[in-house]
Amino acid sequence: MRLHQIALSLLRPIGMVVTGLACMFLFLALSGYAAGPSFSALWVGATGLQFSPFQFDAFHAAQSLAYVTPLLFTGLAISLAFRAGLFNIGAPGQMTFGAFFCAVAAAALPGINGAVHIALALAAGCAAGGVWGWLSGVLKTRYGVHEVLSTIMLNYIAADLTTYLASHNFKDPSYQAPQTRAIASSTHLHSIAAGSSLNAGFYLAIFFLALVTWAVRNTSFGFQIRAVGQNEEAARASGMPVDRVVMASMSLSGGLAGIAGAVLVLGQQHCFVAGIAGNYGFDGIAVALLGGASGTGILLSALFFGALAHGAEYMQIITNVPNSIALIVQAMVILLAGVRTWRKKRVRLAGQSNKSNSDKNDGAYSTQISSGEEVG
Repeated sequence: MRLHQIALSLLRPIGMVVTGLACMFLFLALSGYAAGPSFSALWVGATGLQFSPFQFDAFHAAQSLAYVTPLLFTGLAISLAFRAGLFNIGAPGQMTFGAFFCAVAAAALPGINGAVHIALALAAGCAAGGVWGWLSGVLKTRYGVHEVLSTIMLNYIAADLTTYLASHNFKDPSYQAPQTRAIASSTHLHSIAAGSSLNAGFYLAIFFLALVTWAVRNTSFGFQIRAVGQNEEAARASGMPVDRVVMASMSLSGGLAGIAGAVLVLGQQHCFVAGIAGNYGFDGIAVALLGGASGTGILLSALFFGALAHGAEYMQIITNVPNSIALIVQAMVILLAGVRTWRKKRVRLAGQSNKSNSDKNDGAYSTQISSGEEVG
């Protein structure tokens, strides 16, 4: 039975990916592009591997991993909220806020030891993203505002507010674009592969992935998160502080997204630039849906989508196929994962309804027995 469950857990996401790639192949063919060369370029850009003749381009592999790094953080952030029964669509805003405050902290306090300065800058990014996520938790628990609505609105507020600040109070006068001053060189994250964007932030992402996965499975607070996510009313009836768990979960989720923005500042941009979050926040939704609640699943999902993103860029350079066509794969994954989640929720609600009806029948039977009525 255990092997059967493991096989199903592996086959479902593989089936989603294959379906998405098949749809992409179909759209390429219908659009008049040569699907074979396009997929070949996509593969080379994603993995760096070429078979005829065989060679390995470390730059492409490193660039794919550079895309993976922020996706690990945003995918983990959204997955953590999922575990608590919350849908955090605010990762772009939390990531933007984290990036801005990280850039401000990294540009300030000159002369501090590099490692300490990096830690302070990361902490600033994490705290800023955490506060932005916490606001959604407060709006949900205190005023009944659904987290989807509040996080979407806060995304726009974060983008506009940081753009204004980067255009006025914290603007680098050397550039016309809205961006902050360059951070101190002592806060730059160490490059892993020369010439690429891959840096030590990748190791940091792996560390947080392992830490959060362990904490959710093995700590009392992790148990509360899972309990609230499974059945909020049952958790409340058992005495769990549901509201506090919701606010803390949104804050932790936002903090992880904030670190994603901080890593982009410290490892790649070296300043805050308007629009720094790009598509990483929303792409994290696809990572979380495909990866599920498993840390290994999140890692594999982020590797796939990161490689797909860089592979699509290389495909566009080589074959002139628009890299946006890769979004078809993401769309199919989100669609199929959404259908699967809806079916699971429907089955769970049906089970709860049957149990409720059974309890009512048992109660009626007991009442008849206690009153001495004949039960035919």
